[in-house]
Amino acid sequence: MDFRLNEEQQMLQDTVARLVRGEYSFEKRLAFSETDAGFSVDFWKQLSELGLTAVPFPEELGGFDGGGVEVQSVMTELGRGLCLEPYLQSVIFAGGLIGQAGNDSQKETWLGGIASGELQAAVALQEPQSFYNLNDVETRAEKKDGGYLLNGRKAVVIGGHCADVILVSARTSGDTRDASGISLFALKADTAGIERRVYPTIDGSKGCDLTLNNVQVSADALLGDEDDAANASHASHASRVIEYQSGRAIAALCAEAVGVMEVANELTLDYLKQRKQFGVPIGKFQVLQHRMVDMMSELEQARSMATLAASVADEEQSDERRRVLSAAKNVIGRSGQFISEQGIQSHGGIGMTWEYNFAHYAKRLIMINHQLGDDDFHLERYASLLQAG
Repeated sequence: MDFRLNEEQQMLQDTVARLVRGEYSFEKRLAFSETDAGFSVDFWKQLSELGLTAVPFPEELGGFDGGGVEVQSVMTELGRGLCLEPYLQSVIFAGGLIGQAGNDSQKETWLGGIASGELQAAVALQEPQSFYNLNDVETRAEKKDGGYLLNGRKAVVIGGHCADVILVSARTSGDTRDASGISLFALKADTAGIERRVYPTIDGSKGCDLTLNNVQVSADALLGDEDDAANASHASHASRVIEYQSGRAIAALCAEAVGVMEVANELTLDYLKQRKQFGVPIGKFQVLQHRMVDMMSELEQARSMATLAASVADEEQSDERRRVLSAAKNVIGRSGQFISEQGIQSHGGIGMTWEYNFAHYAKRLIMINHQLGDDDFHLERYASLLQAG
């Protein structure tokens, strides 16, 4: 199989690479993270002006009809720059959920703005008690006055503090951990009753916790059909959509992680060449050479798995797709942790200082490992899928 990019894919990757190199220095990133938005509004505009926010959307919505490989090209370069913009949350995850679950009117309302970059969306699926299980939903949606009344809490909503629309999973029936009885709602961020507690995350981005207090929405806010848990042995339509789109988001995270790892290794290698001890560069010491080789080996393994994940991201749901994505997320998580730890050991104390860029790459890798399931979670999931097969 030929894994080389075609001419259009290579042009796309080169475009993102040039933009990130020219506009996203480490010093600028530190300044962006301190703003109210937590990212560069100007950089987001440039992404949209170049059509990059439209990459995965169909042509009728102004998109490029790109698939997993095109998304991989974009995310890898954004990872190299440690870009803070909510591309994954708004374009990949939220856009995918609306595209799969929404009706024609909802797609027309939201997707065009997301594709053009004029609107930003966030995804609120995780709750304080859920621990990676997106079917563990306590938030409730009850019918009232021809619409719905939502109450509950959502945790770690990345980009939710500045989103125009927030996609919320809520239980319309069933018990807390049932795969059935879950529905999806698109809430305008300024809807009465939505409270947001904003905070910085360890990797420099911003997230928020949502509290929904008697949030009244019309029936139009429901994405797709309401699930009434008539057959509790089957997952709801919303659960299936969430699982499928979280798989696409996992593939995108894997691609981003590869970009982060590439720069982390480059920084470590440069440091070993420049830092001297006993009058010679420390890169001359054999033990550090072996460590660097191990870090590069982990990167190559991660790159292969990210490519494999991208190749199945848009395939129909199947146990094989689930296995590939869990295997990729597990390998990426372990490789990212290894590179972070070994890079810090190679740098010494400076590798952990906030003023030095390597620390930020290491923290982003740790954050990626814990998004949408860490390496242990996906190892267990992979093993269970093997047994099921």
